[in-house]
Amino acid sequence: MAIIALLSAKGSPGVTTSALAAALTWHRRLVLAECDPAGGSILAGYLGGALDGPRGIGELAVGELRDGNLDTAFWSQLVDLDAPKRERLLLPGVVDPAQAGSVTPLWQRFADFFGGLEKGIPPYDVLIDCGRLQVPSPPWAMLRAAAVVLLVTRAHLPDLSATRAAVRAVERDLTEHRVPPGTLRLLVVGDGHPSSEISKALRLPVIARLPHDPRTAAVLSLGGTVRAGRPLMRAAGALEVPVRALLDRRRARLAWPGAAQPQAVTTAAAPGVPGAV
Repeated sequence: MAIIALLSAKGSPGVTTSALAAALTWHRRLVLAECDPAGGSILAGYLGGALDGPRGIGELAVGELRDGNLDTAFWSQLVDLDAPKRERLLLPGVVDPAQAGSVTPLWQRFADFFGGLEKGIPPYDVLIDCGRLQVPSPPWAMLRAAAVVLLVTRAHLPDLSATRAAVRAVERDLTEHRVPPGTLRLLVVGDGHPSSEISKALRLPVIARLPHDPRTAAVLSLGGTVRAGRPLMRAAGALEVPVRALLDRRRARLAWPGAAQPQAVTTAAAPGVPGAV
């Protein structure tokens, strides 16, 4: 299913929590990549800092700038969230602020590489946590490469006001870079205004809504046992269905004669997964 990117306008509406919940319930092989320029939180939070040694996109960036070894080093930097199946893998985000400067110039390189993972053996979907839009260097390359972009928002007026501006900014950038329409959707988190009102006010469809479930959100943020029957996990598990339907409709539309085609990008061939992650 290629790349699905999640981001928010500002603040903490639950992008990482939503992305992690979706990753833990995804039915296809998946890589969850933390590409938030402000840093990743899953290693220290959900995984409780239990890993030995540094791991993640920061290490990949340093190695790529030094040796150009992304294709070979990628799989060694992943964490198996469902060991030993290697079906739900995590690429941790930056934890050392000193590495942030190494990652920023490589957003396009990473986006191209992620785009090739769906054609690998075995194929992987890629779910990208892009963090919030209001940072000095947002990962625009990820949004432009994504087949589906989910703008995460809470359903109260202050959040919706900020999200409205983010919708226009993302739509403008995708249009300027000739990304075909139909990529962007809203993912609403928690209680508040009805989804129909939000969609009408922001002039963008709501693809799904994740319920207010503070107990599960705390586990995903701080660690513990994830219970599949909890409301948040059930809703996250259902998210793949409308995302896949949107992607199928978009691909069918692009296949019509005369349909606008996106700019071609060079994608890296995805290597096979080595024996250990």
